[in-house]
Amino acid sequence: MKALNKQTAPKAQRPERIIQFGEGNFLRAFIDWIIYNMNEKADFNSSVVVVQPIEKGMVDMLNAQDDLYHVNLQGLDKGETVNSLTMIDVISRALNPYTQNDEFMKLAEQPEMRFVISNTTEAGIAFDPSCKLADAPASSYPGKLTQLLYHRFKTFNGDKSKGLIIFPCELIFLNGHKLKETIYQYIELWQLGDEFKTWFEEACGVYATLVDRIVPGFPRKDIAAIKEKLQYDDNLVVQAEIFHLWVIEAPQEIAKEFPADKAGLNVLFVPSEAPYHERKVTLLNGPHTVLSPVAYLSGVNIVRDACQHPVIGQYINKVMFNELMETLNLPKDELKKFAEDVLERFNNPFVDHAVTSIMLNSFPKYETRDLPGLKTYLQRKGELPKGLVLGLAAIITYYKGGVREDGAEITPNDAPEIMQLLKDLWATDDTQKVAEGVLAATSIWGEDLNNISGLTAAVKANLDSIQEKGMLETVKGIL
Repeated sequence: MKALNKQTAPKAQRPERIIQFGEGNFLRAFIDWIIYNMNEKADFNSSVVVVQPIEKGMVDMLNAQDDLYHVNLQGLDKGETVNSLTMIDVISRALNPYTQNDEFMKLAEQPEMRFVISNTTEAGIAFDPSCKLADAPASSYPGKLTQLLYHRFKTFNGDKSKGLIIFPCELIFLNGHKLKETIYQYIELWQLGDEFKTWFEEACGVYATLVDRIVPGFPRKDIAAIKEKLQYDDNLVVQAEIFHLWVIEAPQEIAKEFPADKAGLNVLFVPSEAPYHERKVTLLNGPHTVLSPVAYLSGVNIVRDACQHPVIGQYINKVMFNELMETLNLPKDELKKFAEDVLERFNNPFVDHAVTSIMLNSFPKYETRDLPGLKTYLQRKGELPKGLVLGLAAIITYYKGGVREDGAEITPNDAPEIMQLLKDLWATDDTQKVAEGVLAATSIWGEDLNNISGLTAAVKANLDSIQEKGMLETVKGIL
């Protein structure tokens, strides 16, 4: 078996046009895979310099393989099972700014640099007032980026054609808006002047994005077989699902510079990210949140098995297509296509997604993912959505604890005050008090849900049915 490096594998030389903050599994299986496809199919002709955003990271491992690695895509594509391996060759080099700060800052001096892409975790886009312009480097990601932009501004004497296009991929809503605000805070803190501020405003663009691809990461259980198949000793293989979506809130002239559509990729340039964010939260996260307790209390442990179950599968379809989809404002065919893709992802034969892993903090999840849909459905249809109401009753029942019919122990996990509230309410042995008490918890919902017409009675009726008939019979009753 060969080592993986540029002596043993072909590696193209391309101009360095992209600075990527982050070297983790997600960026390598999503962004770098997208750039690889753009190079292959749309003559994008760009390579990536990776910058390690924190002091400890993986750049040494990457450089040891000359920044070559394989992406293993697994899943269903229009019903066909796919399990592919692709060698990604787009990273030219990887830097640690904590030990190579001069090289990091020199990236700003390269005239061909055009894009900055980041995924520094949700906590990465934060203002740290202790950062100084003279730090080598600043500790925060926005601090490092401001240092780089300021150095570029000075190097090219404020030339407007040398601005950068910035795509943050951190999993926070309107990540671009947050990053831009934070850069303004550093401009003010470090007194970088109005000229630089104007250059940043007019020559650079910071665009909000939404990313979507499940990336399980390094395939520990399959790695020996994968290396045998590749005949390379690749220690940076990254596994991911086939589905990918990147929504970028930016004008069409940016799309022309980043021609992902020409490579047949699911990358959308749109005027507003908000409806796509709402679509993902509603049609992917929303069903996840309610299918999990319903499936678990019916004796089903894996998301894929829940989708394929004769009763639970129908329940999931009802919640997605008949209830939640009715609450969104994008074109119906677009929503239907997205929902079908979500079901294909839930059915991925390679991923054993345990429903219990989704049920951590179920109440806060229901509040953000399902409650808006419940209210909109009631407003539009004049009645409560039965599947979503049953999902809420299932969560309340799950939080009772105890044992399942097959003897498996039910161990809910949430904030201590929520756990205590449910324990006290179930101790009354009165489902009316349980329903009223949970719905009245303003600390969870920010309001008293007993005020929603018919909800208290509907939740109580479901709780009673689950106690008397069991979960599966209760589900059958609403189908």
